Amino acid sequence: METYAQLMAGVFVIGLLAGALWLLKRGSAIRFRLPGQGQPDERILESRERLPLSPQHSLHLVRVGERAVLVAVHSGGCSLIESRPWAEFTSSDGPGSGNGRL
Repeated sequence: METYAQLMAGVFVIGLLAGALWLLKRGSAIRFRLPGQGQPDERILESRERLPLSPQHSLHLVRVGERAVLVAVHSGGCSLIESRPWAEFTSSDGPGSGNGRL
């Protein structure tokens, strides 16, 4: 009998949580979406590539909106190396043409 009461209490709590999530979603207080549903994510900040140089040093190519940012990460923090328009990296000339290289 005690196990049945615990099971029913667990089901009740899960039901309350599901109801609260439904109410919040309906009121647009939160945005809850399963992967693959709805519109694709439009990310403003993306880590595109990482080049490790040593255990404490690396270069990161980051896309920030329509800009490409090259950041050096080191034991003392990080430093901005260069920032260019992202369109320079997506040109149709290809990677060997010299365009879009930092």
